[in-house]
Amino acid sequence: MKILFLTPQLPYPPRQGTTIRNYNLIRLLAQDHQIDLFSFLAPGEALGADNHLVALCGQVITAPQPARSLARRAVDTLTANRPDMGLRLESQEAYSRLEALLDEESYDLIQAEGIEMAAYGLAAAESQPSARLVFDDHNAEYLLQKRSALVDLGNPLRWLAAGYSLIQWNKLHRYEQSICSHSDAVVAVSEPDRSALVQLVPDRLIDVVPNGIDLAEFPFPPPRPAAQQPPTLIFTGKMDYRPNVDAILWFAHEVLPLIQAQKPDVRLQVVGMNPHRRLAPLEQMPGVEITGAVDDVRPYVYGAAVYVVPLRVGGGTRFKVLEALASGKPLVSTSLGVEGLGLQDGRELLIADEPHAFAAAVLRLLDDQADGGQVCAGLSAAGRRFVESHFTWEQIVPRLERIYQATLRHTPLANR
Repeated sequence: MKILFLTPQLPYPPRQGTTIRNYNLIRLLAQDHQIDLFSFLAPGEALGADNHLVALCGQVITAPQPARSLARRAVDTLTANRPDMGLRLESQEAYSRLEALLDEESYDLIQAEGIEMAAYGLAAAESQPSARLVFDDHNAEYLLQKRSALVDLGNPLRWLAAGYSLIQWNKLHRYEQSICSHSDAVVAVSEPDRSALVQLVPDRLIDVVPNGIDLAEFPFPPPRPAAQQPPTLIFTGKMDYRPNVDAILWFAHEVLPLIQAQKPDVRLQVVGMNPHRRLAPLEQMPGVEITGAVDDVRPYVYGAAVYVVPLRVGGGTRFKVLEALASGKPLVSTSLGVEGLGLQDGRELLIADEPHAFAAAVLRLLDDQADGGQVCAGLSAAGRRFVESHFTWEQIVPRLERIYQATLRHTPLANR
């Protein structure tokens, strides 16, 4: 097949969730299909000749990421029909470059990666009516905004953010419904996300293609660096992403003090790019470190005692959970943090949703490590087996290829 991928940023290097997914899909699909890529360059970014995408793809066409001020976003929030995400990459220059590519090349499939690229996917499909449009929805975005609004409504200091989320929730409900209705195939990354999208388009078949992991990147049994003293809890992620910010603020204020009341020397290490300004006060708290971007997150994960996933907002399949399990790291998560993965409390990890229960689960694992680590070793081995059985990219990409084949057997939609 000849496939055009539309991505919101260059998939390589794969530094965060969207790029990890896009790069690995392209990497494996390129073994049997011709892939062209249309993507955006962040300010100061360039596509070098040594970028892996150049070898994987027939063509890589890029456009500069457009600038969009806070004032423009505020006006659009109040006046535009499309949601904020759907306008973030709106650029006439990008449309012109995409049109020029479509004038030269014909495709069997056009795959739009996420809400930000949906309008470009529709434009490409309109330009080539015989091509099938596949919409890969990385989250059920309307549901994520609904959850954000409900969490922020409980805090008067966050009512402005809650108002923003309420507006986006309604816009995304309509926009995601429209995109799904006008796509030949829709892909979700988890069963809960699929169910949320089915509520928007009950007559549309929506398939699950989860996020995965490259096990070669995570040796097991794990390397045994010198144990950090004092013991360290770790959280990793893109730290300007709203669900991650909420998770760490909640954990630092509501859970960590309960842990430190029993073990005063326990540290929290927050590892990830672009720390939001709301996290700055945490650096004044005893035992909290905000690292910012690091070259390689794995040494931090391997050196920690326990990985924590205190998410209260979000959707999709979280790479951080897969990476922690693949690393053999004892894991404590909220129910939402591992939603849709099929993990079992007490088998691969410990699940807790309230501050005292979360603190107790972390303390249990820390005490176990001081007493020989049998519980942690059992969770570690079970977690690694789980990702080996269900979440390698080599298992996942054939599912996407089967969706392609089924989509090509049907007449393309006439209602784009």
